[in-house]
Amino acid sequence: MATKFEWPWHYKFPPFFTIQQNSDTRARQLDLWCNLVLAYYKHKKMYVFDVNEAQTSSLFFNKEINRKLPIEGINLVLETLQKRGNLEWKDKKGERGYIMWRKPEEWGSLIYQWIKDNAMTGTVCTLFELQHGDDTKNQEFHDIDMWMLKRALETLEVKNKAQMFEGPTPGDDSGLGVKFFS
Repeated sequence: MATKFEWPWHYKFPPFFTIQQNSDTRARQLDLWCNLVLAYYKHKKMYVFDVNEAQTSSLFFNKEINRKLPIEGINLVLETLQKRGNLEWKDKKGERGYIMWRKPEEWGSLIYQWIKDNAMTGTVCTLFELQHGDDTKNQEFHDIDMWMLKRALETLEVKNKAQMFEGPTPGDDSGLGVKFFS
């Protein structure tokens, strides 16, 4: 059973939903917003952010106090997340993007550590096995988004710790495989 997301105290503080004019205060506020977005997405195990749905989501609209972060504020939060390396746009318009509550390098390290801990270097796995396999059920990367899984494995390829390859049907993610090296 999934646990309920615990909102931080500042989520119930009305001025939190108004971008502050003082630069120091605004910087701290944006930092709190970024941390909230990352914690929320991590808790929900979500990866894709849609700007068009943002204003109605509970993340940016606290119905309890009837406060909503305006779209300009949401865009500032997204800019800050992108500068920090926690957001990558999926489209050129900047309407859909990936929230990276854990960066690809971090995911790659977790996956590779699990491979080593289970003496699986030198073996081949399908990406489906890593993503949904019974052996990974207790791992943080279980049910990871396919885009993020590929990005994580690409970081391992750069370090010569893994090699991805396509299955018999190019473009079909279900046939993707990866071999891990020691």
